[in-house]
Amino acid sequence: MAKEDAEPRMGRPRSVRFSSLFSEDEFGEDHASASPGSGGSSWSDRDLSLHPPAPDAFPSSSPGTLSDSMEGTNATSLLSPTIREGWLDKNPPQGSYIYQKRWVKLDTDYLRYFDSEKDTYSKRLIPVSSISRVSSVGDQKFEVVTNNRNFVFRAENDADRNEWIRTLQQIAEERKSKTAVRTSMSLATDSATELADKSGFLELRGFKHKLFVVVAGDKVFLYKNAEDYQLGIGITYIEMNVGNVKEVDRRGFDLTTPYRIFSFSADSEQEKEEWVEAMQQSITEALSNSEVAERIWAVESNRFCADCGSPKPDWASINLCVVICKRCAGEHRGLGPGITKVRSLKMDRKVWTEELIELFQRFGNIMANQFWAANVPPSEAISPTSGSQERRRFLIAKYREGKYRHYHPLFGNQEELDRALCAAVTTSDLAETQALLFCGASVTCDTGDPQCPTPLALAERSGQRLQMEFLLHNKTSEPPRLEMVCSEEKPYSVHLPSITHNGFLYKTPSMVKPISERKGPEEFSRRWCMLQDGVLSYYENDRNTVPNGEIRVEEIVCLVNNPLHAHGIESTFEVYTEADRLYLFGLESPASAREWLKSIAKSFVHPCAEELLALDFERLGRLHYKGGLTLERAQEGWFALVGSTLHVCSEDGRRQEPLQLRKLQELSIQGDHEVLVLVERRRTLYIQGERKLDFLGWVHAIQKAASSSGDTLSEQQLTESDVPLLVDRCIDYITQCGLTSEGIYRKSGQNSKTTSLLEVLQRDARCVCLKEGEHQVDDVANTLKRFFRDLGDGLFTRRWAPNWLWATVLEDEGAKVDEYRRLLTALPPVNRATLKALINHLFRVQCFSGENQMNTHNLAIVFGPTLFQTDGKDYKAGRVVEDLISHYVEIFNVNDQEMKKQQDEITAIMKMREASSSGTQQAGDFICTVYLEEKKTETEQHVKIPATMTAEELTFEILDRRKIVMKEKDYWSCFEVNEREEAERPLHYSEKVLPILHCLGTESYLVVKKQMSMENMLIYLASRVGDCKHGMMKFREERNLLGLGLSTGFHDRYFILNHSWLRLYKEVRSHKPEKEWPVRNLKVYLGVKKKLRPPTCWGFTVFYENEKHEKQQWYLCCDTQADLREWFATFLQVQNGGALWPSERPKARVARPQQDARLGNISLIPLRGNESEMRNSVAAFATDPLTLLRNV
Repeated sequence: MAKEDAEPRMGRPRSVRFSSLFSEDEFGEDHASASPGSGGSSWSDRDLSLHPPAPDAFPSSSPGTLSDSMEGTNATSLLSPTIREGWLDKNPPQGSYIYQKRWVKLDTDYLRYFDSEKDTYSKRLIPVSSISRVSSVGDQKFEVVTNNRNFVFRAENDADRNEWIRTLQQIAEERKSKTAVRTSMSLATDSATELADKSGFLELRGFKHKLFVVVAGDKVFLYKNAEDYQLGIGITYIEMNVGNVKEVDRRGFDLTTPYRIFSFSADSEQEKEEWVEAMQQSITEALSNSEVAERIWAVESNRFCADCGSPKPDWASINLCVVICKRCAGEHRGLGPGITKVRSLKMDRKVWTEELIELFQRFGNIMANQFWAANVPPSEAISPTSGSQERRRFLIAKYREGKYRHYHPLFGNQEELDRALCAAVTTSDLAETQALLFCGASVTCDTGDPQCPTPLALAERSGQRLQMEFLLHNKTSEPPRLEMVCSEEKPYSVHLPSITHNGFLYKTPSMVKPISERKGPEEFSRRWCMLQDGVLSYYENDRNTVPNGEIRVEEIVCLVNNPLHAHGIESTFEVYTEADRLYLFGLESPASAREWLKSIAKSFVHPCAEELLALDFERLGRLHYKGGLTLERAQEGWFALVGSTLHVCSEDGRRQEPLQLRKLQELSIQGDHEVLVLVERRRTLYIQGERKLDFLGWVHAIQKAASSSGDTLSEQQLTESDVPLLVDRCIDYITQCGLTSEGIYRKSGQNSKTTSLLEVLQRDARCVCLKEGEHQVDDVANTLKRFFRDLGDGLFTRRWAPNWLWATVLEDEGAKVDEYRRLLTALPPVNRATLKALINHLFRVQCFSGENQMNTHNLAIVFGPTLFQTDGKDYKAGRVVEDLISHYVEIFNVNDQEMKKQQDEITAIMKMREASSSGTQQAGDFICTVYLEEKKTETEQHVKIPATMTAEELTFEILDRRKIVMKEKDYWSCFEVNEREEAERPLHYSEKVLPILHCLGTESYLVVKKQMSMENMLIYLASRVGDCKHGMMKFREERNLLGLGLSTGFHDRYFILNHSWLRLYKEVRSHKPEKEWPVRNLKVYLGVKKKLRPPTCWGFTVFYENEKHEKQQWYLCCDTQADLREWFATFLQVQNGGALWPSERPKARVARPQQDARLGNISLIPLRGNESEMRNSVAAFATDPLTLLRNV
């Protein structure tokens, strides 16, 4: 169904909302319809006619047609400008003589009236297309006659009335003139079923009777009953671009908008699921972007379906380069991706690259049909009114069999076809390439050129971008074949192995939704299945020769091995296809099920990923992903999920370092549930949802694998250092907020809160942020103790716990420490890391025993029975914990650097506590440690950073404190220094400091010092012409999550930098950039990490983050210091509009409030966590300064 078919005959406003829904008494009012020609008006003024009425409610000769009412009502367009507005008196309901004052607005689409000029939402709107006549009916009064109702208005005087009449008549006539051209086609496709995506009765909370609800396009309409729907008497409609659907119970669901929650109830659970799916689809359509559609529709032939001629088609086959309507798109999907790859013009935004859009603009439906529909008999052609069977028959003949195509003169001569294709791709003749390709030429034929072995390589060398795009989308396309029964081999680019397997399998009907419930044995049917010649076929029994159905292995995208007894059949597995269908198979024998899994996997997995077949996978399939410098275009990779490990093979066949999902720093979904983001050790992978069904399965499986799955330490979510995330969260919180709490760990928290917090942390500690004020210290401490007490196998393990207890009897302290160290190495890695983290924490706690009254002995009394799970029956447990704390440095080999770091953190916590108790913190200010010239204790300054402070103001603040006078040629600046990356960035003088603090890493800091190269940079910029810079630099990419990228060293690349883009070329002679980035999204730091072994010492590090928060990082090196200075100066100039340095620096020194001297010793504790957590921390600091310490 094309989108315009869902629009109402009466028209629909683009941006109308209602502050309240109709009350029950308004539903009880009877409506006597008045004929269009009558002078009376008997409809309630409170009722709305905002509806998509059934087409048969109006005669075909009516002046307002469906397509008329749609004009200008595109979901993404703005409201038409107001032509006239003002106060009018309106004839009220039931023809009363008492007029009501209304504010009336007229635009090119609607006549609307409101209670007042301040109202956003109209009480009624009249589509201009439905106005048949406007006439004077007495003093100051005029009548607007529509298809189903008359409206009488009264102006203040005759002149005003006459002006309203004249304007309305003019607008109505203009609309009618547009209608006349299209009347013949506008109603050709009208039918009630096409207008409504779903319709029926639902209960709505607050009303006694069921309502007739219609989901049409991007809106949901409410009617009193089905008769009113046929008559066009609407209640209201809901624009779904602000809606959200949520299931509530078995039959109920809520449609939530910013203005009201509509609580619906269906007759059955199945009916509810259908309504929810229809409304979610409506939301998707409402939020879709029509920019691509508008650009493709700019070509006249693309405004009508290439197959049936329906107007405004918003789907396309990206390999056939035809634009099609929604109904034809459904039949295209049935042909399979080997024939046609269907995508939406409005919803599949990531598919539509500039090259693909340009390809459709160049091709157009006319060029495509000159080949595909060159010989269509009129008797076999289809129209917008054709049914599904007719469409299917026609499309099979047109595309699968190629029955109507224009045959190329070389048809049948494979060698000549391939040779002609190699010649065509080097030109701009796309029509010739199309004809050759779909008459049998092979996309992967041998060109005879070793440097360009394929037609794609030839097109790339010739600079034919559109030829490349066309070949890429047809890489796996099948040529049309008239005899589909023959087993002609598909021209694979890579030949897949032929696997043969057969036997009986239990099977359920195929599904288009994820399996949400356990399937019982009665839902499975026993079928004879055969895997042969790249097709998985299933038959009624082993004697039948005609299959009930088949699955082509090249269409399989994912294979899932379910746990035993997941369904009524003991062993089951799932098969997902490109057509977004799910097939569930089962066997009573696990061994036989594994044989089937192995055979199917071998048949569809690309040879480049055959290493994954050796794994005992739970889920195996291909997905599109982005990483490193390939964020502009996704690449295909093969993924295998084994336990909590995700194995990856890239499309070039390289198996990458597996991802440990329980150690992910971030796992989130972005972009309307289309991208799964995985972050591990500062490396990021973006998995894209090309197909909704299997992508949802991957998301749920990865989320489950990344969560805690048991009660042992190794089954928990872990930090990078192998400490359970739950333990890390609790220790961090108590370190920041509870070290001085009296009786910490001795006092018990509330049992209910402890239980609740432990459940949340065990479910997904990654999403939990412990905050002071929301969580009590004793509750968190009790949660940590309970976790260790209930831990399966214990912290010391059942095997080694007796040895730890026995070691306490050793009298020689040296021998005892040596035994503890031996036993520590015998523990599993996770247990060993967790024990060190816990004892380190308890060591800190006892350092504050003067305040918290918890010395080493008291902590041992509490934690001994907890860690050994002895319930206080063995005193030796406490002795072990006491020894571990007392000899922490020796047993755990803690070096001086670690001890100093701990002491610094403890000192910082004490200073923050002192500052908090002294009341020196002012709301809205952020305390930051800034250094002068270099990072030393004697150079640190502690400054309050208001939200408005700039880098220039901070620089003056530091210089004023040290009584330093800035001379004329002194270019003092504030630098952001990243110790770990050995890089620094001078802040622009107008840059706000507070956002920089949000993003500072744990080892980053701010320093004020002279910018020694500023004078030379200013001289260089003043002497050159233009703002463009180009030249060779040595380039290296940061390894991404998969280990991809130019990780072997630095490579020479040619760069061009202008006012808006940084472009990378493989060499000077290259015409097309390999990569390009908008300058506004770049951050440039001077310096490169030494461990990368940069070829020169004149380098800088570049960070890039796009609007979707996808990040990249790479390194550039120049040959000389002068080159580095010129490149860096150009970066600063283009990013800051040419203003590198203030022209009148002294004027910037404005008076600032005097800093409180008591803040001089308060250090900044760097923030950790994601950007959102940092922003929340800074915001919370206004009321609680200790918020800054939560993630240390």
